[in-house]
Amino acid sequence: MRSKRKIVLSRTLLVAAAMLLSSIGASAQTATTQPAPASYDPSSAIEVNVGDGPTGVASDGTSIWVTNQFSGTVMKVAASGAVLGRFTVGKNPTGVASDGTNVWVANNSGDTVTKLSLEGAVLGVYPVGDGPQAVLIAGQNVWVANEKGNTVTKLSTAGAVLGTYRVGKRPVALASDGTNIWVANNKGNTVTKLSASGVALGTYPVGDGPSGLAFDGTGMWVTNFFSGNVMKLDPSNGTVMARAIVGDGAAGITFDGSNLLVVNNGSNSVSVLGSDGNVYTTLKVGISPYGIAVTPNGIWVTNSGSDSISRR
Repeated sequence: MRSKRKIVLSRTLLVAAAMLLSSIGASAQTATTQPAPASYDPSSAIEVNVGDGPTGVASDGTSIWVTNQFSGTVMKVAASGAVLGRFTVGKNPTGVASDGTNVWVANNSGDTVTKLSLEGAVLGVYPVGDGPQAVLIAGQNVWVANEKGNTVTKLSTAGAVLGTYRVGKRPVALASDGTNIWVANNKGNTVTKLSASGVALGTYPVGDGPSGLAFDGTGMWVTNFFSGNVMKLDPSNGTVMARAIVGDGAAGITFDGSNLLVVNNGSNSVSVLGSDGNVYTTLKVGISPYGIAVTPNGIWVTNSGSDSISRR
């Protein structure tokens, strides 16, 4: 097996080697497993082979887009799993986001983001900070987390840099609460809340190796990779509202309108949680999963260790 299989992405400290979960304090909320929500029917599961080292995944409302970190490409995949196109972008593409009209890709080793049309045409390549890792579209702006520079860059949709802001150590994930931008600082064990103008409104301690963020309408959830848990933060002051133990290597996270879905990189699974932190069930996916996106036909997960994506 090639060495790159053992590197579970530069994005977080994703060493897929078997790490024992950190001991979780008595305050952690551990709920009894309940039946899976009806929306996750195992009979609809499919696997699709994609490029080398799939990392990020995003929906444009109809199709999904997958970044292949070691191929320098992004792929467009239909809801059925049919591959609709493979497009060359920058070096080591990781994060991806779509506003339904365009697709933005963070090129980690190229220090750029690429803007694509939904047909895959390159509309622009724009310089950002050092090691762009994650990308978020919020309103009329594009936000990029630069993991090596410990900064976040704000762009217009035309690619103009509107500002670059210092955050914590190794920012790797972004989310919006509808007003502010939240940043997961993977090596700082914190999250930073920024105003829409880039002003730091607070930095809050979380678990070990924060790697993913998602807003459920009432709280901001953060995954803690080396703690094997997730926390729900009060968006007004960063206090912990709920916790839940999930699988080994909690990484990507998303909200489907009812449930939180947490990718467990070391357990090859996805945990399905309620907004109160109650764990409903666990879905098996491919090897070393990381990214996750919700679509009308199910959730899609990137499996970096098996060069595939899973629909559940």
